[in-house]
Amino acid sequence: MIFYRLYSLDTELSAIFILKQANMMWKYYAILSAFFAAATAILAKIGIKGVNGNLATAIRTVVILFIAWGIVLASGEISELKNLSKNNLIFLCLSGVATGLSWIFYFKALETGAVSKVAPIDKLSVAIEMGLAFLLLKEPLEIKTLIGGIMIVGGSLVILL
Repeated sequence: MIFYRLYSLDTELSAIFILKQANMMWKYYAILSAFFAAATAILAKIGIKGVNGNLATAIRTVVILFIAWGIVLASGEISELKNLSKNNLIFLCLSGVATGLSWIFYFKALETGAVSKVAPIDKLSVAIEMGLAFLLLKEPLEIKTLIGGIMIVGGSLVILL
């Protein structure tokens, strides 16, 4: 009986630990995203020399297309395609349009601007996203998030002016 209770407690604690780990994974993904976004800017600046920004964006998009669909196919997630609602498709397509325009303008800025100036200004998107998440998605506004957003805007303004 004691062994069963200890085993049961250990199993429950393990389940709690796994859930906490899963809830923390977004932080690791966000850090990896930041790392690869930084690598993107440097690699793009090197690769864009003598290349039109639109062509550079098109080449990058083809690479992303193969990677994204490769992951979907390899993981078997292609079967989820039939579960997409009209709303999912509309907003994912709109997100794709916004992403494409962002990339085109980013590469246009990199054609003539320094990465050390373009990238921080581009990160104004973080503060804009935070504001839109608060207003449109009704996400809670924490004081530390607000302070971070203000600091991002301030840093971008220093570089812009």
